[in-house]
Amino acid sequence: MVSVRNWRSTPPVEGPFAARIDEIGALNAVFSDAFTERYRRDGMAGVRVPNLNPQVWRYAIEDAAGGAMIWRDTRGGIAAFNMVHRSGVEGWMGPLAVRMEHQGSGLGKEIVERGVSWLQREGASVIGLETMPRTMDNIGFYSRLGFAPGRLTITLTLEAASADRGPELLGRLSLRDRDDHVAAARELANNANRGYDFTREIELTDSLALGDTVLLRQGSALAGFALCHTAPLVEGRSREELRVLKLVLADDSQVEPMIRALCDYAKRSGTRRVAFRVQGEYDDLYRRLMAMGARVRWTDLRMSLAGHAETRPPRGVVLSNWEI
Repeated sequence: MVSVRNWRSTPPVEGPFAARIDEIGALNAVFSDAFTERYRRDGMAGVRVPNLNPQVWRYAIEDAAGGAMIWRDTRGGIAAFNMVHRSGVEGWMGPLAVRMEHQGSGLGKEIVERGVSWLQREGASVIGLETMPRTMDNIGFYSRLGFAPGRLTITLTLEAASADRGPELLGRLSLRDRDDHVAAARELANNANRGYDFTREIELTDSLALGDTVLLRQGSALAGFALCHTAPLVEGRSREELRVLKLVLADDSQVEPMIRALCDYAKRSGTRRVAFRVQGEYDDLYRRLMAMGARVRWTDLRMSLAGHAETRPPRGVVLSNWEI
């Protein structure tokens, strides 16, 4: 436990405490206010960042588990939070925010350093986060804490489209077959990038009814999977995008079959398009998506802690979204 106080006589803050599901409303308020202010400072004064879907918040908290941290002011209100996630050896932070009146107090440094320490204790060899590439303040802040910028993550979308045959979905399997396929997905991820494990995310997505996992076979073997959320990201919005959070392929030859399966799943689930967040290392995948008519929607800057950068697997694809 730590108390944070600075020269500006900001009221003291204590933490970290474990984030709770019943505090999602308070988390949303801090999130929306802090990021709206960030946009204003970047010259986009008319942008109001909306609240996130409470079910997405629940996913973030339960996925982070022991890494879901909040800091409280003297009245018990949330002064800051950091959702710190680990998928096997891969660790990342997000979302994280500090309430406006506590910014500049040293609390931002505290919550990032606590997240790093937690991931190191948990054995993460990859430690990173994503930030807006146009926000120099954020890049400088994280750089002073030991992070260095890597390549961009590009969000691209393809329109939903029917395929000749429907996709195979984990959620439609029997409980026994589902367990077998989750185990196969864990093995596939580990074989592609040693130590990666997306089991918790797959199971949480299923239990919270946020989406499904598309399965791709080569013969009788699992050759790829894509964990997708169809639930709206923003509170009160309609279902518009199928968001691909994790995508693992044993071989590059499965790229186009998986893309077609995802577009078909989007069509069947009532979403207008599929959103892929492609890490810059996968320039070949980026070109294929563009050739298929994808549109560029957003960019994020991937930053990694010194000595904890991710590596592209020697073959195949491993896309891992460092946002919820």
